Amino acid sequence: MKLDYPSIAVDVAGQVATIRIRHPKRPGGDIHWDLGEVFSALRGEDSVRVIVITGEQDGVFSLGPTTAQYRASMATPGTLTDPHRLWRTFTGLVRCHEAMAQIEKPIVARVNGTVMGFAPAFMFGCDLIIAREDALVGDTHLALAELELKGQPFGAPFGIVPGDGGMALAPLFFSPPVVKEFLMLRRTFSGRELADMHLINRAVPAGELDATVDDFVRRLLQRPAYALAWTKRVVTRHVVEQLNRTLDAGAAFEMVTFLQAERAGFEDPLDF
Repeated sequence: MKLDYPSIAVDVAGQVATIRIRHPKRPGGDIHWDLGEVFSALRGEDSVRVIVITGEQDGVFSLGPTTAQYRASMATPGTLTDPHRLWRTFTGLVRCHEAMAQIEKPIVARVNGTVMGFAPAFMFGCDLIIAREDALVGDTHLALAELELKGQPFGAPFGIVPGDGGMALAPLFFSPPVVKEFLMLRRTFSGRELADMHLINRAVPAGELDATVDDFVRRLLQRPAYALAWTKRVVTRHVVEQLNRTLDAGAAFEMVTFLQAERAGFEDPLDF
């Protein structure tokens, strides 16, 4: 099994596989494709019973492209709508979500920092979520570069449909009005707020994150392997059904957004 990708690294220790998201990623990587590849591979690796996903850099779980990176892509016509690029991105994200929901191994999110871009979608795709209490979680697709992290604007300068899974999974967590504020108005939540809303399992100080995650993993490994695997399959059946209903439509509308933006020449984000 391949363990090294441009956007992620994978470590296997005994029965636990840890996926570490790189930031910044190496050149040539696509996190959607890389995660789709690794989750598909791990599903067939019977020696692995539990998966942990986390950020490689302290304080960062995963971030989407900066506004400057979007603008650099926009400088070359056709880059954002290149058929090969879109195929890898959207096929990868569909495979990622489907594999996460159907894999017979619990996935634990070790949320060690900021969660933006594609990351909220696959964070909510995990079975158990333990976050730093100060971690910031937000969807930047429709943010129009309103968000700044360390003085650097994040998100596209034009509005994008959150089609990478955010529209499919976030409604399973939030109430209808709150999920619309989360997706449409870039409302962000801290790990502590999400825990207080009972949307994630734990929010802890940074110094307690490893011990808390390790305890969850230890207790999962104490459960009978087959019974635990089948329990996950049944418990996530509604997630599989939700993905079947919404994921392809969301991805398609996100692609339409890129086409509209390119057709308009990226001039005014409110024109399309």
